[in-house]
Amino acid sequence: MIAGAGIAGLTAALAFARHGFGVRVYERSPVLEEVGAGLQLSPNATRILDRLGVLDLVSASAVRPEAVVLRDAAKLAERARVPLGAAAEQRWKAPYLVAHRADLQSAMLARATESPLIEIATGATVGAVEALADCVRVSVTQDGIDSHIEAALFVAADGVWSASRRLVGPKEKSKFSGELAWRTTLSADSDVGRQFAVLTSPATVTTFLHPRFHLVAYPIRAGAAINLVAFTPGNSIAEQWSGETDTGALKRAMGGTAPALSKLIDEAGPWTVWPLHTVDQSRPWTSPSGIALIGDAAHAMTPFAAQGAAMAIEDAYTLADAIAEATSTAEALARWETSRKPRVLKVARRGALNHFAWHAAGPVALARNLFLKLKSPESLAADMDWLYGWTPPGWLDEDRL
Repeated sequence: MIAGAGIAGLTAALAFARHGFGVRVYERSPVLEEVGAGLQLSPNATRILDRLGVLDLVSASAVRPEAVVLRDAAKLAERARVPLGAAAEQRWKAPYLVAHRADLQSAMLARATESPLIEIATGATVGAVEALADCVRVSVTQDGIDSHIEAALFVAADGVWSASRRLVGPKEKSKFSGELAWRTTLSADSDVGRQFAVLTSPATVTTFLHPRFHLVAYPIRAGAAINLVAFTPGNSIAEQWSGETDTGALKRAMGGTAPALSKLIDEAGPWTVWPLHTVDQSRPWTSPSGIALIGDAAHAMTPFAAQGAAMAIEDAYTLADAIAEATSTAEALARWETSRKPRVLKVARRGALNHFAWHAAGPVALARNLFLKLKSPESLAADMDWLYGWTPPGWLDEDRL
């Protein structure tokens, strides 16, 4: 049983079905609607999507950017460039994609509905979870009807505000990170979209650096739209996904930026603000009784390494492999958690380093710029081999080709 039909939950459903397990997915929302915003899918994620039959579907609406580019928000000068496109596929044996979250979810849902082993129930709320001698019993409410379902494993993929996290750690809650994400989408052929194309190539993932904020931009929807997300310090608006708010705080943070970039912020919108919450990654992710947390439910992190979706995909795929290979569920869960935590922690640390570097000021910013100037694009790409070149344990070399 899986709670949540987002990226983590649907990846888990496909991964478990691949091993011949029957899967039931319970989603609280009555309809799987188009929600969310853009996301980056690095090669460590896309090679798994390829194995699950999802890559070909999502590629139709995704974009393969030419590079990741860092620019100064005040002068618009390019500070660094990591080659992607064909270079990424050659180096890491899988593509680097940018896509709308809803397009990825739709592709996963299409594959899931093709499988006779996967059942998806919407408008279903998961309640109590009880550990029995050889299974877990889960109470589910759907259409006002309560039922109890028994399963060998309960997987909580219900996101950063997981209601299931308490099953492995009492009173475990997410914590506001102190950062807000401001999101909007531009039509590429609109006036403001054409203005953006003057600032940087719309075929790249561009991050504009500034001491008080950073702004990430990249194409989605087969290049028809541009996803913008700016990150600033701020106060938590609520324990909810998003809300529209006054952009005054964003404009104040962007003081001193290039006039063309400031104008873009004024004319783009409407902006939606998202409070960024994190979860203490040192806390338990599993219970030997047959419960596992994956994705943001287990280890929500700030998005500064652009690995939130990728870590959820890795979690789900490796968890299914671990369960399929083991004779004991408790042993498999313990081994999976032990193997996953160091990698997730390393990714979170990389995100913290990125945030520090992108918001640097004064002498630290000068040192950052000098360091980046001395690094070739190839050496910057090599720095990401540990992340993008990762493959699930047990994959043979020929599986990666």
